[in-house]
Amino acid sequence: MATGYVYDPIYLEHDLRGHPENQQRLVTILRVLEEYGMRERLVSIPAVPITRERLERCHDPHYIEQVKRVAQRGGGHLDMDTYVRSASYDAALMAAGGLVEATRAVLDGEVENAFALVRPPGHHALRARGMGFCLFNNVAIAAHYALAERGLDRVLIVDFDVHHGNGTQDEFEADPAVMYISTHQYPHYPGTGYWNESGYGEGAGSIVNVPLGGGVGDEGFARIFREVVGPAAWRFQPQLILVSAGYDAHWDDPLASLQLSIGGYAAIARALKDLATELCDGRLVFTLEGGYHLQALSYSILNTFAVLLGDADDGEPGRSWQLVDPLGPSPYREQPVDNIIERVRDVHGLTRG
Repeated sequence: MATGYVYDPIYLEHDLRGHPENQQRLVTILRVLEEYGMRERLVSIPAVPITRERLERCHDPHYIEQVKRVAQRGGGHLDMDTYVRSASYDAALMAAGGLVEATRAVLDGEVENAFALVRPPGHHALRARGMGFCLFNNVAIAAHYALAERGLDRVLIVDFDVHHGNGTQDEFEADPAVMYISTHQYPHYPGTGYWNESGYGEGAGSIVNVPLGGGVGDEGFARIFREVVGPAAWRFQPQLILVSAGYDAHWDDPLASLQLSIGGYAAIARALKDLATELCDGRLVFTLEGGYHLQALSYSILNTFAVLLGDADDGEPGRSWQLVDPLGPSPYREQPVDNIIERVRDVHGLTRG
């Protein structure tokens, strides 16, 4: 069972000291992967810059040129949260291109699954506007690639970042070929992703939002994946699953107040791997979004790779990989999710998984 990863040093050149989305996120991830001998077990998938044709499927040409100009003049800000440095345009091209290459490798059977360790992240980026630390919408670009160039008819995007992927929803909310499922804290940045946002026109029902108040943790997420994500995915029957993997719902992340643990993230990875195995021949591609507690981020990704490799499928003693969690479970009381699960299931006519 081969698992691929994408990384390129240019991702470190998109960096602003003091900003939460900085190069240390990837530096720490790579250090932990090396420390545990994980990186050497993975298949390296080289990144290439995204082509202009592929980029323009998702972004307005004038916006693309705006990002390029800001980078060429030495950098600046697209908004108060979203910075551009001199290398950011090239890094963003390589981030989108890296995820497309990971998707290609999975679809070509070179690896069973993959994780694109790319920066800058992407799921907030709109067609003509960067926001929320994001320049180009990597996961949306990869979905368009799979549909337009690989002959796929149905792509599922699952987004477990603590912030709603408004850019991804906006791109596909009228498109029946893409189902977008998001679990996120609400109300929270960017203020979208309420349960009644479910797509429109031919895409009606293709957007599944699970907005959560603070305090939801491992047990609540396990139920959401069992009772909402699973049934929605089974009904949709995807040929590929793309994952916007944000690790900022961890209980100690500084930017939010959900209560997932590192073990909870491993359980999510396991649930998604099981769905991919059952529905689309294991075709599963993760891409990095948020996550700003460096230990929580890096160890969650370490354990995710163990799941993708098949070492930690059930977490039972005696497996070749035991969960590595230096932070432990949330010390806070978990809040119930019964009401939101029932509401989302009713909106989408889902049966209990």
